[in-house]
Amino acid sequence: MKYKAPGICPVCGENLSITKLGCPKCSTSIEGDFHPCEFCRLPEEDLQFIKVFIKCRGNIKDVEKELGISYPTVRGKLDSAIRNLGFEVPTKELIKEKEQKEAVKNDILEQLSKGEITAKEATEKIKNL
Repeated sequence: MKYKAPGICPVCGENLSITKLGCPKCSTSIEGDFHPCEFCRLPEEDLQFIKVFIKCRGNIKDVEKELGISYPTVRGKLDSAIRNLGFEVPTKELIKEKEQKEAVKNDILEQLSKGEITAKEATEKIKNL
């Protein structure tokens, strides 16, 4: 039976590196400092979720059905996997702020198209967002 290589040191919590590789057929050994892929370091739960997510082609409704979980749970598991891969998950506040800026920008462009402001004024307003 083969086991998944641990990705985190159980003593200090740092990422582990692989220092020896071996061929099961001819017993050749290679020593060095090898780093596993990002996905190899994911907790098993995140890895299983990502497999289902990819199988379902990213369709959250299909992931819900496959795993028998709710939409918020799917989103939570997706956010967890994203964070564990080292990416930032935008907060609801950050998303709302971005949407508000986009709405203001669209209003400015609308004013420009109606001739209510000049191109220079529109440019300045957009720069100040």
